[in-house]
Amino acid sequence: MPDTAKLIWRGSRAVLERGDAFLTEALWPPADAVSLRKDDVEADETSWILEAYFETPPDTENVDAALAEVVPDWPGGGVLETLEDRDWVAHALEGLGLVRIGRFLLYGVHDADKAAAQSAADASCVPIRIDANQAFGTGHHPTTEGCLAAIDRLAGTERFQNPFDLGTGSAVLATAAAKVWGAPVLASDIDETSVNIAAENVALNGVGDKVCCIVADGFSHDDIAARAPFDLIFANILAGPLVDLAAPMRAHADDGATVILAGLLMKQRADVLAAYENAGFMLVDEVAHDTWPTLVLRAV
Repeated sequence: MPDTAKLIWRGSRAVLERGDAFLTEALWPPADAVSLRKDDVEADETSWILEAYFETPPDTENVDAALAEVVPDWPGGGVLETLEDRDWVAHALEGLGLVRIGRFLLYGVHDADKAAAQSAADASCVPIRIDANQAFGTGHHPTTEGCLAAIDRLAGTERFQNPFDLGTGSAVLATAAAKVWGAPVLASDIDETSVNIAAENVALNGVGDKVCCIVADGFSHDDIAARAPFDLIFANILAGPLVDLAAPMRAHADDGATVILAGLLMKQRADVLAAYENAGFMLVDEVAHDTWPTLVLRAV
């Protein structure tokens, strides 16, 4: 990958964290990986470094402009570096540590020993292994975290028999659902590479017999039609597709079904919620976040 590039920003942790999620979840084309760390020289809360890796060098000014629209006080001034031929996606993701979200503990193979120790010490822990690769959903982004938090809340009170993970990415959400409810889960993505990685991940987590991964655009697939109506649907994608899928979502959701939506920005929340209310859903819960809210709705 001779054209691999890295964009670098410096600033406060609070501001850069919001840009972190945008770069892989909403920017198009997205960054292949991001890494947020303290500055080794000035290690305080205002001296952090955000690095975004791209297979093709992006237009730095356009990326900064897009970030400035959604992240208050974005520092701008991204510095572009061209990198040597190396798997920088894996390099960036290997630096990510353990993530605990409710009962779920996300880890990479490099942290397997730490994850095993935590799981042994806490019987309520549900470990999920997500290794460094090019599919979205490591648990470090607020959108994935919000969906996992919503699943964790529901796992305490609800039982689901037929979940559907629309836009599965790394299959972390499908894996979580399969582990807590033990039900067969259908997982789809528009990207074939993501689906292949998703299939690898569910096998690594011992739920390959419960999660079926398919390539599909929205609800257009025979397997989706055959399994509908679903009692739980989660979609961590983007606001535009979420709005477009509101009516098909209701058509494929059972009466009383639960739907978890993420990938929308706070400024897009009203439009997304209105589309789903018009389609026959009501808001029943929300995982709050200043930039990336997660909505939990019920089909009525």
